Amino acid sequence: MKRLAIFAGSAVLGLSALTACGGDNNTPAAPQNTTTTSTSSSPSSSSEAKLALAEVGNYGKIVVDGKGMTLYIFDKDTASPSKSNCEGDCLVKWPALMAGSGTPQVDGVDPSLVGTVDRSDGSKQVTLAGWPLYYFQKDTKAGDATGQAVGGIWWVVGADGKKITTKPSAAGGGGY
Repeated sequence: MKRLAIFAGSAVLGLSALTACGGDNNTPAAPQNTTTTSTSSSPSSSSEAKLALAEVGNYGKIVVDGKGMTLYIFDKDTASPSKSNCEGDCLVKWPALMAGSGTPQVDGVDPSLVGTVDRSDGSKQVTLAGWPLYYFQKDTKAGDATGQAVGGIWWVVGADGKKITTKPSAAGGGGY
């Protein structure tokens, strides 16, 4: 009986972890991440994070990293105080933009809006206007924004740190 209770509890926790970050219903569940740090899964491998602006899809100018990869904010996070609520499997799909060893560089973004937040594993994630920033694992090249509006909780972000809620165009994808 005790084994059944443990199994049932584990199943409930597992399902809640898979659904906690939202996502499209056409995507198979991501493999479990066995590490709590997301530095290795981040597309940015430099020692300093870089923020810039780029025209992407029908969203206008949005915030991207130094390689032109789209960055996102998550409705379940908080900006004041800054707090990331994307952990575990969520970080597999939505790797955090890590701060690296230096001050984030900016191009077209107000440096006074850029900061960092301590993650639960002790690493530092870049924030914009207090919002933690993330990549989407399905974005494979500069200009992709397939994470826009996924689950109705993931958004591209403008230079002011505010989410852009424009729905993806039919040609632009968006995770649907």
